This record gives sequence, structure tokens and C-alpha cells, in this order.
Amino acid sequence: MQNDETIKLDNQLCFPLYACAKEVVRQYRKPLEPLNLTYTQYIVMMVLWEFGSMTEGELGKKVRLDSGTLAPLLKRLEKQGLINRTRPENNERKLYLSLTDQGEALKEKAVSVPQMMDGCIPLTNDELTVLKKLLDKALINMS
Repeated sequence: MQNDETIKLDNQLCFPLYACAKEVVRQYRKPLEPLNLTYTQYIVMMVLWEFGSMTEGELGKKVRLDSGTLAPLLKRLEKQGLINRTRPENNERKLYLSLTDQGEALKEKAVSVPQMMDGCIPLTNDELTVLKKLLDKALINMS
């Protein structure tokens, strides 16, 4: 007979990771509302604010999203006037992304978001540091 303990929800690491991530994303809704961004759009904008122009492929690697998820998100950001999407004539397969002036200006409003999210995970600063290091290590080793 199989050990039923292995399939109990309380014995799974994946579930608290999933539930916690979902809750944190939910808590981002309020501070992101004035920016008119979803959480996923926010992480894309953070990468563009930090690194500047790049290809869709480069961005996808940084935010761990595939093209099927990223493409509609980028189209919405372009419609909002926050980014430009351009294809060079010599390589129609590459899509280059850059911030518009409006997208760059949004950064000024976004700098308050991390402060507004401070305390959303009820752990000490030391615990948060350890958690971040462990999650980063797991992500690196899963790649």
C-alpha cells in the first residue's frame, strides 16, 4: 500500500509557495492601481527601468515569462503609451522594446510601491533576507 502522507496538502512545499505568491500579488493590486499596472506589467517595467531597451527574448529571460504570455502584456503596455515595440527591417523575428517618455516618467510614481508593500510578508528583515536567498538559490538551480 502506498504512503498517503506524500499526497496530503499540508505535506507539500509547493502549496505554501503558491499560496504565498498569490497573496503577495493580490496585495500589490492597491499600490499598483494608481499606476494602472498589473503585477506582471510592473515587473516588466521594473526591468526596463533598470536595464533600458532590450529584445523581447532578453526580457522574457529576466522575468521568466514565455513569449505567449509576454506578447499580449507588451501590446497592452504599448497601447498605454508606456513602451515602444519595434522590429528592425533586417530581422523581422526580433522585437525590440524601449520605454517611452511616459513610461520613463512612470518610474517616479513607482518608487513608492516597495515602501507601500513593506510588511506585506509578516517576517523579520533577517527572515526575509534568508527567504530571498533560498528562493534565488532554488530558481538558479531549477534553470
